[in-house]
Amino acid sequence: MIPHFPPTESTDPPWIHPRAAYVHIPFCAHQCGYCDFAIATGKDDRISAYLEALEWETSRWKQAQKPSFLGTLFVGGGTPSHLNPGQLARLCDLLHHSLPVRLGAEVSMEANPESLTAEKVKLLAQSGWSRISLGAQSFSRGTLKSLDRPHDPTAVRNAVTLVKEADLAVSLDLIFGAPGQSPADWQADLGEAISLGTDHISTYGLTYEKGTPLEKRVRLGMVRPVGEELERRMYSMAMETLGEAGYEHYEISNFAKQKKRCRHNEVYWANEAHLGFGMGAAGFVGLTRNLNTRDLERYIRLCAEGTNPAFQSETLGPRERVIETMIQNLRRAEGIESHRFFLQTGFEPKAFFKAELNPLLGQGFLAQDDRGFRLSHEGKFVADAVMKRLIRCL
Repeated sequence: MIPHFPPTESTDPPWIHPRAAYVHIPFCAHQCGYCDFAIATGKDDRISAYLEALEWETSRWKQAQKPSFLGTLFVGGGTPSHLNPGQLARLCDLLHHSLPVRLGAEVSMEANPESLTAEKVKLLAQSGWSRISLGAQSFSRGTLKSLDRPHDPTAVRNAVTLVKEADLAVSLDLIFGAPGQSPADWQADLGEAISLGTDHISTYGLTYEKGTPLEKRVRLGMVRPVGEELERRMYSMAMETLGEAGYEHYEISNFAKQKKRCRHNEVYWANEAHLGFGMGAAGFVGLTRNLNTRDLERYIRLCAEGTNPAFQSETLGPRERVIETMIQNLRRAEGIESHRFFLQTGFEPKAFFKAELNPLLGQGFLAQDDRGFRLSHEGKFVADAVMKRLIRCL
């Protein structure tokens, strides 16, 4: 059982002292065509050694931490549900000892439909988890095949049922703009996710990351990406369909029923401090970003030697803090809240971005109120371009 303690607050603001932790489990049955995450396939014999390394890294933080408990804990991957029940129980145990959470904390795990069993769901429910994020991606066999996903639509439905029967919150990831995917296919995916009573839905436009199998197929002419107009139409369909179904569009790619936002991801979008453990994990503490090695054997070896597995560290200066906070905040429905932005960065945003702010407001890409400014409906379609224009002010 992951212990839940009464809240003990640090006096440091949340962009300095971490109240959230991410734990990375890299193991997967196979690599999906679009995936560029830090993963390990065909390495199941290293799971035990990896968990030992993870236990050392998380315990090292506990020994040095200030006396406070986490508000959110998120285990992602990779495929955490790829672990067998015994390995999953061991993971829960090490988190129990090293990463205590406060009462009412959000404790989430990513899972793939084909590897989530009734036994695993029961174990997670009994161990204090509150939320499962399922990598559904689609309910269309054709779309799943184009994405190299190993499950079928029935596996998604069964997994949702298992999670809901355990009284855990359920989130679904869906992808639009996949090769060969039609608007009708996408509308059917949205309808299916809604009909299952999903608490939270993430909608991601497919990206062809350099070096991934799917990107290589595009370069070889084997796959043709959908056009920008079709992708825009599908994104618009998501906003309209999910909004009509009662989902709040609280972040560019995320929709949630009332009080079902992903509190852990909101920490990232607020550009607040967070811990990162495991291969390829990133942490942001005291204005310093650390990134762990993405090499599985190196991560295991360094932890076994008692050495920090981070290979990259950067302390953000004033300009970088402004840029990162602006970019992350604009992803949220609340946008940039002037008072909070000033406390976090030391700069008043409306004055700082004035050269581009008024033109963007006039063009209808931003909206403002007495709290600050945010992306408008039209601005969400061109968010990257809006952010680039605001960066010009620096």
